[in-house]
Amino acid sequence: MNSDFTTVTLTLNPALDLSTAVARVEPAHKLRCEPPRFDPGGGGINVGRVIRRLGGSALAVYPEGGSTGQRLSVLLEAEGTPTRPSRIAGETRESFTVLDQSDAREYRFVLPGPELSSGELDACLEAAISAASPRGFVVVSGSLPPGVGPDCFTDLARRARVGGLRLVIDTSGPSLAAALEAGVYLAKPNLRELTDLMGSSLPDTASRVQACRDLIARGGSSAIALSLGAEGALLVTGDGAWSSPGLPVEPVSSVGAGDSFLGGFLWALGRDLGLVDGFRHAMASGAAALLSPGTELCRRADVFRLLEQVSVTPVEASA
Repeated sequence: MNSDFTTVTLTLNPALDLSTAVARVEPAHKLRCEPPRFDPGGGGINVGRVIRRLGGSALAVYPEGGSTGQRLSVLLEAEGTPTRPSRIAGETRESFTVLDQSDAREYRFVLPGPELSSGELDACLEAAISAASPRGFVVVSGSLPPGVGPDCFTDLARRARVGGLRLVIDTSGPSLAAALEAGVYLAKPNLRELTDLMGSSLPDTASRVQACRDLIARGGSSAIALSLGAEGALLVTGDGAWSSPGLPVEPVSSVGAGDSFLGGFLWALGRDLGLVDGFRHAMASGAAALLSPGTELCRRADVFRLLEQVSVTPVEASA
């Protein structure tokens, strides 16, 4: 039976994120690190954390394995994030980010994660679907763990339709293609991912909007939020398109910017603010994440301060 959660996030390959800094990254030497920071990580988990920071509530569903998985759950509970972990036999992965203080470059090391059995995968999918309220959002974001194929998105989309839920996806490669083939409510590719999917270069706004419209016309998605990095982003629906330039902020770290973008979007949608207003909040949240070091994600105060600077402009039909 469905619960009262408007938004449920599904993270199939969560991670315990460690971030630290060293004076300089160089080979062969012992690199003396600053005190580490530990954060719960993984795309969907981060989306839910952002929703909570903005004042909403989202349930985080994820596989939990071993002592690393338990520590991740403890961190989420300490933040006040509602969770529904599903126990697995493998050990939840770790990932770590190292800041080179000599040139302010970040190095991100991402481990593959544990394999999920078919039964473990099914338990995660069912937990996410059963937890969402009718017409609620199920957000799946992040990489797939070893042993899980992109066809899991076909299964998830089918379950979401049967449950009357709106599926939101942030993934790439064959997983993105499978999700769009099955049909979703909202997709958030970046430009490289969309270019790879369409098999052609998309050098300007007109070609990018048309590519998104083609996907929507095929029934792949009701709306597409296309991330363009420093250029900003596009929002395309069946009857309109809008652009928003990137905000002029001085980046401290790019970690979690995409998750913050989607978290801000879903927070606004959960308050029935609509897609365009959701897009505005997404732009502010993604930019706010750039101001936070390491794996901290966006801060509420930064989001609502930057929201006043966000410009959203309709794209002409001829674009």
